[in-house]
Amino acid sequence: MKNEAVEKILITKEEIEKRIDELASKINRDYEGKEVLCVGILKGSVIFLADIVRKLDVTVSMDFMIVSSYGESTETSGQLNIKKDLSTDIKGKHVLIIEDIIDSGITLSKLVEILKEREPASVEICALLNKPERRLAHVDAKYIGFEIPNEFIIGYGLDYAEKYRELPYVGVLKREIYE
Repeated sequence: MKNEAVEKILITKEEIEKRIDELASKINRDYEGKEVLCVGILKGSVIFLADIVRKLDVTVSMDFMIVSSYGESTETSGQLNIKKDLSTDIKGKHVLIIEDIIDSGITLSKLVEILKEREPASVEICALLNKPERRLAHVDAKYIGFEIPNEFIIGYGLDYAEKYRELPYVGVLKREIYE
């Protein structure tokens, strides 16, 4: 059922589930025999993270960060704000950043730089959504769920002003709500 704030459903629950299975298979192959630290970027990634780690056959541990360059705006500020850092030492570990969306790329590009300074064995990115039209900073993401158009989206963990994260699909937010 479509929420009244949703202009249209962009990616259905079923499409998300199928793509998570495919991404998990790739991750399992790439990390076979290794331990992986999945770093969820809160709050948006929590639903995606929970769904994907349940599909992984490799040894997984989890930690979380709260980082943002948006606040309650629809436009990036360009500044990375780390509100919660890792509680795990990542030196020598295989780090897989789990993110809901790559939009401008500013948040992730700066985050990857910070994490690489901590000397992990590797740092890769797994993002459910990629919005290349909005890219302002280069980001190498090894695992991408879906490429999407330049629309303001909500659902499946993504929010507008902390609302709509619970929707089981990805939808386009009606313009009158955020303009």
